[in-house]
Amino acid sequence: MADTLDTSAFRRGLKIEIDKEPWEIVEFQHVKPGKGSAFVRTRIKNLLSGRTIDRTFKSGDVVGKPDVEEKEMQYLYKEGDHYNFMDNKTFDQTFLTEEQMGDAKNFIKDNTTTHIMFFNGKAIGVTLPNSMDLKVVKCDPGVRGDTVSGATKPATLETGYQVNVPLFINEGETLRIDTRTGEYLTRVAG
Repeated sequence: MADTLDTSAFRRGLKIEIDKEPWEIVEFQHVKPGKGSAFVRTRIKNLLSGRTIDRTFKSGDVVGKPDVEEKEMQYLYKEGDHYNFMDNKTFDQTFLTEEQMGDAKNFIKDNTTTHIMFFNGKAIGVTLPNSMDLKVVKCDPGVRGDTVSGATKPATLETGYQVNVPLFINEGETLRIDTRTGEYLTRVAG
């Protein structure tokens, strides 16, 4: 643990190492009580298991800086429950399991450019663009003039993911989906 960070460097998205595991700070709050010393209240997510915990650090506590690297890679194909990615510069290939993919497996399609996170040289996760354009392969037909505010229907996308969409959406249309929340954003022309 050559590189270290103290609590003053904490910010959202910062990667830290605790007990030889990489964590990402999801939320943090510096607290200065009237009595006693200051502390930092955090919510951190384990980058290996995906679980989230709340943890409090005393002001000035030191944590490790993990050996985490992100590489831009292109998604090639799925083989069994493994997803195959290729480095665009070196053409090296790496695999992620369905578990490591998390929710990203609902939105990824061939040739998507992603960021693969490596911890100590081993692939541990993927970051997709914030939104993906996906085609509707199955949904009830849209009805002209059916514009009831807020009414939705289920639609199945080309990746197999099911999302609630407004009533006017039809099969064959392309939709922009937020990969962070899994929600419908807008219809894409073309």
